[in-house]
Amino acid sequence: MEFVELEEAKRRPGLRLVTVAGVPSPWSEAAKGILRVERIPFVGVRMQPGRPEVPAWTGQTSAPVAIYGDEAPRSGWAEILLLAERLAPEPRLVPRDPAERAWLLGWCHEICGEDGLGWARRLERIHESFESDGREGFALPVAKYLAPKYGYRPEAGAAARGRVIEVLGMLSGRLREQRAAGSDHYLGDRPSALDIYSAAFVGLLAPLPPELLPLPEALRRAFASLHPDLEKALDPLLIEHRDRIYREHLELPVAL
Repeated sequence: MEFVELEEAKRRPGLRLVTVAGVPSPWSEAAKGILRVERIPFVGVRMQPGRPEVPAWTGQTSAPVAIYGDEAPRSGWAEILLLAERLAPEPRLVPRDPAERAWLLGWCHEICGEDGLGWARRLERIHESFESDGREGFALPVAKYLAPKYGYRPEAGAAARGRVIEVLGMLSGRLREQRAAGSDHYLGDRPSALDIYSAAFVGLLAPLPPELLPLPEALRRAFASLHPDLEKALDPLLIEHRDRIYREHLELPVAL
């Protein structure tokens, strides 16, 4: 993957993808993975937290943001996915059949959307940070920065772990059903967007090993530290699926 400086990105035609520098955000990693599988050329732009130059260009203080030509920036996971489907209709990551399309996008929302797996895991970590005065979860400055982005309230934070467990159970149950039917994917016999999102977001609970995903130790601990109830809910099949999707379809080692 090629990263360029902001001014160079502004001059480039085609697709530019903004990601947060040095952080394996699953939303960004999934967006990169979708573009890679679709074989869509793009360049990356690193957004440095606290610096205004990239947000002034994208109109967003978060990432990822996809900017194609002179079209409006796209920051939602579904917007970026559907842009990729438009730019590269094959291989398809979203089914053509309307019922299958609705099913897949609904399941993707359970991972990527508000109150989905990623959202709830972030709230769970923020809550742990505040409850432990920064001894667990994120460092307190990080938790305080993230809290308003995810609408943190103590009651929402307290409920977030249960939501993570619920979605993990749904995903692992589907994979086991598919394996019994002879498939290693969530839908059909080839990767879909759901496979890519699942692979990326499992990293919020079990990061890839250091040789494939170099991270500062404090950040790795924040991602990998699990309450016993989450350890129990994280089916090894989800990690096996993640490893296979990365090995066969995504970028390794991960470039941040």
